[in-house]
Amino acid sequence: MLRSFATAVPPLGALLRRYDGPGEPLSCEPVTLGLLNRGYRLSTTEGAYFLKHHLDGDHRAIARQHRVTQRLQSLGVPVAPPVTDAHGETVAVIGGDCYALHPWIDGRHRDGAHLSTLQCRRLGGLLGLVHTCLEQVMGRTEGDGPENGSGSATGAGSGNGSGNATGAAAGTAGYASADPEDTFTLIDELLALVRAARHRDSFDLLAEHRLLERRTLLELHADSRPPPAVAGGWVHGDFHPLNLLYRGAEPAAIVDWDRLGVQPRAEEAVRAAAIFFVQPEGALELTKVRAYARAYRHAVGADTSEIAAAVHRVWWERLNDFWILRWRYQLNDRRADPQFAAVSALAVWWTREYEAVREAFAA
Repeated sequence: MLRSFATAVPPLGALLRRYDGPGEPLSCEPVTLGLLNRGYRLSTTEGAYFLKHHLDGDHRAIARQHRVTQRLQSLGVPVAPPVTDAHGETVAVIGGDCYALHPWIDGRHRDGAHLSTLQCRRLGGLLGLVHTCLEQVMGRTEGDGPENGSGSATGAGSGNGSGNATGAAAGTAGYASADPEDTFTLIDELLALVRAARHRDSFDLLAEHRLLERRTLLELHADSRPPPAVAGGWVHGDFHPLNLLYRGAEPAAIVDWDRLGVQPRAEEAVRAAAIFFVQPEGALELTKVRAYARAYRHAVGADTSEIAAAVHRVWWERLNDFWILRWRYQLNDRRADPQFAAVSALAVWWTREYEAVREAFAA
């Protein structure tokens, strides 16, 4: 008998009829990791699959992501392209919703604390491989030019967001950075919401402290706003531990390509490191950052000035970033609350250790 759960069950009958040979469903259990889409471990009489329910429902964009992963796999990038149905399609549109069936990858997520120095070098090289291979596959595919990229640098919902910073803007405007005046306004709005909360708890107290602290830091560093970046390339867009599966010591699959788009590539490398290598108290493990960054620079041929500029821009992004508080106080969504302590401490620590961080990435 098919085991279900309290949330909406995918239309398994209609879905599986589209494919040749997936077998009969045995169980469909939700995968709780992740914040933006719904995922399920689907077990059938023929094996196990990852069933993804794309909540944004952009059929064209999802199909493009699928084509990209298929091409990346042919170049040796560890990915998990979707299963093709009997009609050669990878996106199933049922009742207006978009679904995709992927092979189930047995593996585990590993952050920087669980990686050796050698594995950190391999991680940097892997992201470099992603960027160079994306340049190949996107550059030769009709209709997959930058005009179709998401161009968004925001990561809210995946644990690496810059919920206040402006992402990749189209055209000659380049890739703008956050305006501190807008951030000051947002801080005031969030402070009002924090202080109006009933039965204030430890999270509310920490949020108020960090908002006041960040306002002071921005007042001190308001003249450090970076100019727009002008160079961008195709990036994964959401490269962090929950989107990388390891089998033993080796990466088995990079998953979740929903944010595929055009951004400054080196910034994705810095942004990813700030997630992989952040420690609970908010410091970065700089020895591992250094190993990772050197391997990335070698893989893509980036010079130290490009990386140093990316470090500055991502630092500024973090200094202006309040997406977790916006989710909690403006959207009444607390799923990202557990990330707040380390993420908010990182901005403060990074400001204090700015030169050491830049040296770790660029030296």
